Amino acid sequence: MSSKVQAVPYLRTLDLQTTPSYKRTSGYCGIGLALCERLLSQNDQIRLCLACRNMQRAVSARSALLSSHPSADISIVQIDVGSIKSVLQGTKILKERKVLSMFATGEGLLTQKDSVTKDGLQKVFVTNVFGHFILIKELEPLLCNLDNPSQVIWTSSSNARRSAFSLSDYQHKEGQESYSSSKYATDLLSVALNRHYNTKGLFSSVVCPGLVMTNLTYGILPSFFWTLIMPVMWLIRLFTHSFTISPYNGAEALLWLYSQNPESLDPLAKYHSCTSGFGNSYVKPLKMDLDDSISLSFYEKILNLEKQVRKRFVPEK
Repeated sequence: MSSKVQAVPYLRTLDLQTTPSYKRTSGYCGIGLALCERLLSQNDQIRLCLACRNMQRAVSARSALLSSHPSADISIVQIDVGSIKSVLQGTKILKERKVLSMFATGEGLLTQKDSVTKDGLQKVFVTNVFGHFILIKELEPLLCNLDNPSQVIWTSSSNARRSAFSLSDYQHKEGQESYSSSKYATDLLSVALNRHYNTKGLFSSVVCPGLVMTNLTYGILPSFFWTLIMPVMWLIRLFTHSFTISPYNGAEALLWLYSQNPESLDPLAKYHSCTSGFGNSYVKPLKMDLDDSISLSFYEKILNLEKQVRKRFVPEK
């Protein structure tokens, strides 16, 4: 089994192989929780670590998972990828344990609202992109292993549009499409990571969960709206297979990629979770709309930002 790192709006995951079969993951709701349940359904002898920013909800998720899989070994680590300090503290704990296998966190931001964090960074950008980049860089010694390749899996979106992203404003301080911009940035970063890390044993892929109904989705509009529109959405799924609707179906690409040899995957493809009108889930790879030169330029900007940010946290390392 190869080690993997996944990053998604609802769920971010890292995984290193240990003995016997060891996984570290989290996700206290939505796709994250669905992935945990599906992993445990395949093998309830794995060890899971829920790495979340909301400890109360993480404890509840742990209890729910143990109720259906009482023999599973499930622990919790607190990490908020929207805070660089939290990422550095959390990765320190993970590295000290030396049992890292999968890491996940985050609720994600489904709206276009944005703000500035205590670190002086745009919240959507740091939560969906930069916090995970720092996480990967901090765990680089564990993830880069030619004998046991690692995989970074970014959960992107069909809303990741080239038109929403600008190299001159990659944090999207000026625009109104911060979510779309951040998702396109994850696509760019994934390609750049492959260019720089494949020879070191680390591979990166991108997935799209499709249109999934979670607590976050339901929170966008009043509940009565969803009551009215849900029958229509089920009907649309007969013709548009990107309407995965349930978190279980949305996790299909994540679960599928987890079982693949990372070296055999297409670094320029986005792997979409799809569901047929009859409810059958499958994975469909589609080429991403991006320019390789832009991904490398973006990577250089991310590295420069990393140097600036790390100066503030030297004592924390």
